[in-house]
Amino acid sequence: MADLILNVDFAPSQPGKKETGNRKHRSFLRRRRALERRGVLKPRQLPAAPPGGAAGRNRARGAGGGRRRTPPPPGRAGEAGPPPARAASRRERPRLPRRPGAASANGSPGSNGTGLPRQPKATARGAAKGKRRAPGFPPPPGGKLVAIDCEMVGTGPGGRTSDLARCSIVGYGGDVVYDRYVRPAAPIVDYRTRWSGIRRQHMANAVPFGQAQREILRILSGKVVVGHAIYNDFKALKYFHPKALTRDTSKIPLLNRKGGFPENAAVSLKRLAKELLHRDIQVGKGGHSSVEDARATMELYKVVEAEWEQHLMLNPEQE
Repeated sequence: MADLILNVDFAPSQPGKKETGNRKHRSFLRRRRALERRGVLKPRQLPAAPPGGAAGRNRARGAGGGRRRTPPPPGRAGEAGPPPARAASRRERPRLPRRPGAASANGSPGSNGTGLPRQPKATARGAAKGKRRAPGFPPPPGGKLVAIDCEMVGTGPGGRTSDLARCSIVGYGGDVVYDRYVRPAAPIVDYRTRWSGIRRQHMANAVPFGQAQREILRILSGKVVVGHAIYNDFKALKYFHPKALTRDTSKIPLLNRKGGFPENAAVSLKRLAKELLHRDIQVGKGGHSSVEDARATMELYKVVEAEWEQHLMLNPEQE
């Protein structure tokens, strides 16, 4: 009796299951199952079943029967895996300490992150005004402002050379800072007493010019100096003060206007004091007093101080 070989498949059938894939893929699966039944091929080990849910069943079905697919690279749209680390929500991120001065993400509008209000942007007119050059110093305080007046005598041929014989410096309040008679290096030919008030006896205790010059320049250094026709005083001192720190009351059109004089006229200190200060100076035949003249000059400066300083700040070229 001939031997009978039976090939029984004990694998549970899945009725109603529809094979996926195209015709070639379905034919390949049928041949593979036939070889597995004959024992030629070992049954393929399937991965553990994923947790329940439609997504897990779909992945298991695709691994068991469908064509093997290459998983998409991470970060590509449609990815079923967990999102990348950089996509973590802000709630899960650790909060870093805020640096001082850093802008706040939820800062109020108009804040620059420093707690101070945001500065408004400069307009075109404001920018043009900001480019205007300032004289380089604020309006002078009283302690940094002095007035000077010098008296000269005649030396040289015919006494035509003017040399310093007395110098007086007063402060903002009229207090005397310096007042000394000065002995010129050259012999005095004309004392000019009618105008200078200098007499021969004044030279007995006078200091040499070099010593007086050092003392005076030490006082004037860094200060705003007021004078009337001050060029003549500096010339007698053989010194020129910085223009930005010099105030000459003989060259202020505003003073002339207030006194009722033509703006460009050279008005004497005596006439300005009479009209604006209602004070008589340089009277009598005893000559001028440099202390009196320096005080009158300071008082005239105070009459127009605020307006003049503002004008100089806006027009530094006219210092």
